[in-house]
Amino acid sequence: MPAPSFTDHPASVGETYTEHMHTAAWFGWRMLVGSLACFVHALLPFLFTRTGSATITQLHERMVVNRVRAERAAGGARHPA
Repeated sequence: MPAPSFTDHPASVGETYTEHMHTAAWFGWRMLVGSLACFVHALLPFLFTRTGSATITQLHERMVVNRVRAERAAGGARHPA
């Protein structure tokens, strides 16, 4: 079995390598910022009271809800969840 290429997974979600790199980096950055806000909130509970849940909602919206919309618009599934 040959090793997967850099473009196999991005193509499976309908992106080029560069598009996927940008999207994955954006998700990583948002998760990092949300995580840091949660750690600060753990120590100082009056700060960042909604940042963690807002970050999760934003990530879910961009990854899952938008994918479902795109699949429906395209008339089929691009990638199994």
